[in-house]
Amino acid sequence: MSLLDDVAERDGWRCWVCDEPVDPDKSVNDQQGHSVDSRTADRKAKVAERLAHRGCNSRKGAVKVVIAWPDRLYVVEPAPLVTVAARLERKGGREIVGRCPTKKDAQEAADWLVDRFSRLAPGLPVTVDIEPGGGQFLVILATGRR
Repeated sequence: MSLLDDVAERDGWRCWVCDEPVDPDKSVNDQQGHSVDSRTADRKAKVAERLAHRGCNSRKGAVKVVIAWPDRLYVVEPAPLVTVAARLERKGGREIVGRCPTKKDAQEAADWLVDRFSRLAPGLPVTVDIEPGGGQFLVILATGRR
């Protein structure tokens, strides 16, 4: 149980897949119950464990996980975040993850991304840059070389 407690506390009792709260009092057999997930089937890969709902953890085995961008954010052509996280973990660098019509929209997306990546890729220090370009604002995730 200590692994679960450590992972859950670090993740703030939020599911890394759906980003919804996980109830510590739910049964582990309940679909909304807690489970620890490593996000990969490769036992040799060094991937940190994450907290997930039992249902989210089971479902990801059957379908590819898609991290949804919130509807409240105005982002054009948002990047698939699981793919972005894997690339940044592997290679580091910078990657454009979306375009926003205003700087305010870009800042809201940037704030959400930093928070979301703290659960999606714990241990991967990301920063977000906002750069003007083509009459819009580019939202760029960056990390150091790994």
